[in-house]
Amino acid sequence: MIGLSFGFGPVEAEFWRWAFVMTRIAAALFAAPLFGAADVPPQVRVILSSALAAFACAWLPIAAPPPLMSAAGFLAVAGEVLVGLSLGFVLQIGFTAPVMAAEIIGGVMGMSIATGIDPSTGAQSPALGQYFRVVLTLVFFALGAHLAWIGLLVDSYRVFPPGQTWIGPQRIAMIVGFGGEMFVAAVTMALPVVLVLLLVQVVTGVLGRAAPALNLFSLGLPAGVLAAIAGMIIAAPLFTDDCADLVQAALTDSQAVLK
Repeated sequence: MIGLSFGFGPVEAEFWRWAFVMTRIAAALFAAPLFGAADVPPQVRVILSSALAAFACAWLPIAAPPPLMSAAGFLAVAGEVLVGLSLGFVLQIGFTAPVMAAEIIGGVMGMSIATGIDPSTGAQSPALGQYFRVVLTLVFFALGAHLAWIGLLVDSYRVFPPGQTWIGPQRIAMIVGFGGEMFVAAVTMALPVVLVLLLVQVVTGVLGRAAPALNLFSLGLPAGVLAAIAGMIIAAPLFTDDCADLVQAALTDSQAVLK
């Protein structure tokens, strides 16, 4: 199968087939949120991808290219990595929208300096962004979207069999276009709180203009923070619905890539 033989016959062939199938799944888990988070040990991702690859080998008639240790074999492996990264990246786009919404809210309320290290990415993110990401993660698992996404990942072997994994410019443009949906979702999540903050700033500006001696601008930051907290509490049901819509959109986009 790979040009090398260790004398194990069918067992060796089945092992290389399993390792080949594991390539696409491991790439998808690496690019996807939650599964590929920085705080998830690599051993966990390896165990999960190997288990899913074993099930895929049992369920689907997947065959690795015979000359795996050749130029054609390397291209086949690169195609598997491309498909896996595409599916994981589409899901990653959906999980970026709450962080962008938090940046918008934090910038308007004057709390953009309140940042911390996001354990899922290892990069700095707003404190509100971590809260929004946790809510989206809970909604993601509550809706069973992780099982649906894994089902799409396994089903990708029917749409893109090994050796036919070229996504094409049309699908690449489609994946890039999903970024526009991310911006729309971020604005939708941040809009209720931003409107409340805009009203508070307008009232503060009018009062400061009418009575300069009151020095109301020194109270603008506390008032904005309190108004933002109150707005997020009031808009919590809407935010949960937005997260559910975002999860559904991410699954729909992932399914669109496989069409």
